[in-house]
Amino acid sequence: MKSIKLTFIFILTFAVLKSFAQQRPNVLILYTDDLGYGDLSCYGASAIATPNIDYLATNGRQFTDAHCTASTCTPSRFSILSGRYAWRKKGTNILPGNANLIIPTDITTLPKVFQQAGYLTGVVGKWHLGLGAKFPIDWNKEVNPGPREVGFDYSFIFPATADRTPTVFMENQKVIGLDPADPIEVSYNKQFAGELTGKEHPEMLKVQSDPHQGHSGHITNGIGRIGFMTGGKRATWTDEELGSTFNTKSIDFIDKSLAAKKPFFLYYAIQNIHVPRMPATVFKGKSKLGYRGDVILEMDHSVGVILDALKARGILDNTLIIFSSDNGPVLNDGYLDQAEQTAKEEHYKPAGPFRGGKYSALEGGTRVPFIVYWKGKVQSKKTDALFSQMDLMASFADLLGKKLPANEFTDSRNHLSTLLGKSEKSRSEVVEQAANMTLSIVKDGWKFIEPHKGPALLSGVNIESGYSEKPQLYHVAKDKSESVNLADKYPEKAKALQARLEEIKKELE
Repeated sequence: MKSIKLTFIFILTFAVLKSFAQQRPNVLILYTDDLGYGDLSCYGASAIATPNIDYLATNGRQFTDAHCTASTCTPSRFSILSGRYAWRKKGTNILPGNANLIIPTDITTLPKVFQQAGYLTGVVGKWHLGLGAKFPIDWNKEVNPGPREVGFDYSFIFPATADRTPTVFMENQKVIGLDPADPIEVSYNKQFAGELTGKEHPEMLKVQSDPHQGHSGHITNGIGRIGFMTGGKRATWTDEELGSTFNTKSIDFIDKSLAAKKPFFLYYAIQNIHVPRMPATVFKGKSKLGYRGDVILEMDHSVGVILDALKARGILDNTLIIFSSDNGPVLNDGYLDQAEQTAKEEHYKPAGPFRGGKYSALEGGTRVPFIVYWKGKVQSKKTDALFSQMDLMASFADLLGKKLPANEFTDSRNHLSTLLGKSEKSRSEVVEQAANMTLSIVKDGWKFIEPHKGPALLSGVNIESGYSEKPQLYHVAKDKSESVNLADKYPEKAKALQARLEEIKKELE
């Protein structure tokens, strides 16, 4: 009788544990680069079709007022992983490729929350958050700290951006395919002896660059980069293979989690559609929008590849997927790839109804696509709720039953019910950061941009900056294009928002 009871208890316990394991979803963040609000057909684009992303939007929750925290990549990536505004920490603006790690290793991060809940955590794709703690970085051995110390059990990345040296892959913080007899050195100050650069050898380039935007350094795969590099010839990547390589490594990681019998958290930082836009050969010429349109198609294809892999493994239905972008769009960002010309011909607006774009203080810089998919758990409907990407940390902590440390400061707020479609509750406010560190605050449908010197048009990229020496106040709920400055008409509203922004700035003091 006793053995029967023990057997019953064992079976019941196993069933409960199995049920709990099945209830915990896999979580996949698909984080694209430089994708604008108007770059997807589900957000109104007509000159291009993105069917795989549209599937997530149609069958999931599509946000119309979601924001990254900055109009440039490094600070947005810092925020989504740390749950903190990047402007609170010095040295978090756009990083060179040889910068040291900027996320503190002693704080709670998004991947650490998943680790604490028993997940296998991985990052694949673009990193651009620095590596190591010493300068200069020794690229010829394992570089620490890095993704592992931030909370990722596995990493397969390139260190910075595709247009910056070093142009190599790193797996678990070691350069892949490195020949010890050809050690890597990287510099952003001086050219190495015998190094071929775009400035000196434009005849070697398969895509020309704007001489004013810095892509005239080290040549890899016929493309000039920012910065200089020597060595590592066998380790350098081929641009046309970046997408397929990252797709494969993402699927490999998913298989690792299945083998380990653990749910996974994967932060897949897709390199597209950042410059240099060099699509896989099969996508070249497939859009009406030049290489920029072609890499949008390739990016959508990557999403489809991952969805197919999840479906084939029988785990798509229990995978919560977030799709978003790190900042708004830019057409000409240093390479002459006809993006501006084709957009004009097709009357194409990559930022949709918003002004500005990448680098800008205007809404086009941080108002980005944001989609949540989880079959049967997320309601299929659009929402106008104000949401910030950095709220994912607190929201997922709630989903997993984990509490963030009470004595640790964070800007992340729990909006799980809004993510899942059980509520339309908005974030109370969001602060936006422009490239020159101008800050804005959005609250209750209003937006205040603090006064800051700067050009009206950002040099080289032809994007409205949103900078002004005068206070700016816009009713963005009604005036999406920020066309009418109401600061003089509603001075008390402007002062109140400015005061609230100053309060937020001081919260860590």
